[in-house]
Amino acid sequence: MIKKIIIAGTALILISCSSKTDPVTGEKVRIEPNPNIKAKQFVESEGSILGNITGQNKNKGSAVVDFASSNVLWRATLQSIDFIPIANLDYAGGMIVYDWYSENENSDEQIKIQVRFLSNELRADSLQVLTYKKKCSQNEKCKVFKADEKFSGQIKDNILASARKIKIEEAKKSK
Repeated sequence: MIKKIIIAGTALILISCSSKTDPVTGEKVRIEPNPNIKAKQFVESEGSILGNITGQNKNKGSAVVDFASSNVLWRATLQSIDFIPIANLDYAGGMIVYDWYSENENSDEQIKIQVRFLSNELRADSLQVLTYKKKCSQNEKCKVFKADEKFSGQIKDNILASARKIKIEEAKKSK
């Protein structure tokens, strides 16, 4: 008896999952259970899992590049730290790793910066900046350690200030 109740309950749950009601319009919305068909429909409507990186707008037929251009923090980071070469860049993973950098060629101290994007929103907790220092002695022995939080905070503040400026400029252009 208990097995029959569990089976019947499971069947009702599975049947109810196949269609949902849109909370705004109240219309029945069918959810495709087949992941292959669902992925094909998404690619046809949106482009790919990375968005529309080809720039082809399927609805309008125009070429609009929107990959990474709508994320203000991403653009502000690239603008703020444009003097250091990039070692690794992962938009989908939300991370930029800069290469080792020193102001002088003969310097025995270098810095490395890593920026992690935790959210697309323009807030202080939306990104994390990690900085490392490398000190090398004359006999090529190097020691790597995490830089002080104050230095990371200054870089983060510069990125956020740049992002605010970009956001204000965009707001002025849209008016």
